[in-house]
Amino acid sequence: MSMQYSVSNTINRLYSAFLSDTLKKRSEKLILTIAIIGFIIHLILIFLNDLSIIELNGDPDLFRNPIAAIYTPFSFILIYEVYLLIYYLPKSITTYISKQYEIITLIIIRRLFKDLANLELSSNWFQIKNDLQFTYDIIAAILLFLLLYLFHYFSKKKNSEGKSLSDLPVSVQKFVNFKRLLAVILVPSLLLLAGKSLVEWLVASVYSSSPLNSELKDINNIFFDEFFTILIIVDVLLLLLSFFHTDEFHKVIRNSGFIISTILIRLSFSVEGIVNTALIVFAVLFGLLIVIIHNLYEHKLEKLSDD
Repeated sequence: MSMQYSVSNTINRLYSAFLSDTLKKRSEKLILTIAIIGFIIHLILIFLNDLSIIELNGDPDLFRNPIAAIYTPFSFILIYEVYLLIYYLPKSITTYISKQYEIITLIIIRRLFKDLANLELSSNWFQIKNDLQFTYDIIAAILLFLLLYLFHYFSKKKNSEGKSLSDLPVSVQKFVNFKRLLAVILVPSLLLLAGKSLVEWLVASVYSSSPLNSELKDINNIFFDEFFTILIIVDVLLLLLSFFHTDEFHKVIRNSGFIISTILIRLSFSVEGIVNTALIVFAVLFGLLIVIIHNLYEHKLEKLSDD
């Protein structure tokens, strides 16, 4: 018993160190500062590249138009959203999933700024690849914004936030502790992954002879394709551990549905064009429908218990 208490204590201490409210506020200020600096540096690089003072080997679309510089601060904001996703993981499954949807929506918005910088205004709009991608993305952004609103609307707010861990049932305490352990592991893991992705992109951008040039994926997918792969593993672990907490059919189906939704988002990184956009929209729509049906089950069970 003392061993279990010691492990739980260690997890809670690490959780407080990595994911406290104080650190969350500090991280927000730090990321905003870095985002502003990154935006200014990107603008300078665009002008230096335009004057042929320097030559960059990265994605040329990012260094042609000042509008593309907005891509950089959005990238740092996305990193902060990843931190928020981990922050909310132990507090609420639906909030954690909604953060996944917010991240993929912001990726679409970020891509729109890159699309805007490459628009070719002509009568052949629907025959030009960049213009078509812009059309898909702007429609998807509106649909995703609506779906996110509906997801938040139908998501119930029953979670452990605001309650002391000791006030919860033992089975719930164990589940929350496991989610805290996952969050503690995810923080350094995703920081290392972000650092690795940034270094690989910088090396490929500066050195044309780097072997990373041939391996470099679409810049929109850097970090996030691997990130969503990790989230699939996390979602599966949450599903398996949730059986210790509850075996109610509708909750099992809800958690399983969230895994499918995450897999669909991950698959979207392996395709381009309208298929990419359609997979993302369908993934969020699927998650929304799962939540709505889950709530119908909850309402029915509450009604039966009242009777």
